[in-house]
Amino acid sequence: MARYFDVHPDNPQPRTIGQVVEIVRGDGLIAYPTDSCFALGCQLGNKDGMDRIREIRHLDSGHHFTLVCRDFAQLGQFVQLDNAVFRAVKAATPGSYTFILPATKEVPRRLWHPRKKTVGVRIPAHPVTRALLDALGEPLLSSTLLLPDDEEPMTQGWEIKERLDHAVDAVVDAGDCGTEPTTVVDFSGGEPEIVRVGAGDPARFA
Repeated sequence: MARYFDVHPDNPQPRTIGQVVEIVRGDGLIAYPTDSCFALGCQLGNKDGMDRIREIRHLDSGHHFTLVCRDFAQLGQFVQLDNAVFRAVKAATPGSYTFILPATKEVPRRLWHPRKKTVGVRIPAHPVTRALLDALGEPLLSSTLLLPDDEEPMTQGWEIKERLDHAVDAVVDAGDCGTEPTTVVDFSGGEPEIVRVGAGDPARFA
């Protein structure tokens, strides 16, 4: 049964955030809010957590997982960026974008895209996500909380708790955070390619 945490959307309670982080560090899987809908998240080295995300979402081996990072310095440890890409990504963060970039050796190989050796990264603007990342001190391995038969992500914490009570270890509820996922920009070929149009304005990469 998942633990349920009611968190203030703008000023998340440090004690509650600490309890959620303990669950993550104990190889738990959480559902948590971001600046572009709810996501599933676990610790970077948690293979079981990754497998559970795949199972919940019915994902194949070609799915790009996302490393949700606290800041640009942390993001830079996990992906390779040349100067032009560095400037473009930095100008768009924090925000509702996911960037697909070549992974560094800091990223476990099982997270690499099987053919492209890439990984998704993002820096969110949501205060609760940022508080979790600050307390955790490392990225969250994440994927949008979109269930296989649903057309849109769930927006209510109580509904997530109801439907995924035995599939996740915690639900972090900070109110409705929308149904629009991130805009995905693939920089792995050097030039930006818009893979998915979402909450972030794609025009800046046109």
